[in-house]
Amino acid sequence: MSELFTKDWARRYQDIWNGPQGIADELAGIGFSSVVAFGLDEEEEPRCVLTIANGHVVTAGPPNGEKVIWDLRAEATEWKKLLEKPPGLMKLGLAYTSRKLKFKKGDYAAMIKNAHLANAFVKCFALMEKATH
Repeated sequence: MSELFTKDWARRYQDIWNGPQGIADELAGIGFSSVVAFGLDEEEEPRCVLTIANGHVVTAGPPNGEKVIWDLRAEATEWKKLLEKPPGLMKLGLAYTSRKLKFKKGDYAAMIKNAHLANAFVKCFALMEKATH
């Protein structure tokens, strides 16, 4: 398993996200554009930032001054658990309510209420797991 949130990992994640098995087309269908960050709980800055335009990741890598809209954080051991067996919506909900997965920025409740975003959110964890191999 390669290290999570590195520049190489981000590039693989972008390719998988935008590829035929990814979620770019699904998110393009709802016109989703955002800046999403991932990182470790104890760190001030995220480790990886994705800029998404109309569903497609257009840049992925270390922070570069982007205005982050969604910032997901967890301890390294929790990220590992979430990616060893990609979670469903219930497991993600439990991780969120138990504060093992934190939204430093972004509205988890609003996202879960939107079926398209909730489905993409779940699938993005399976894609993360693929990017680690």
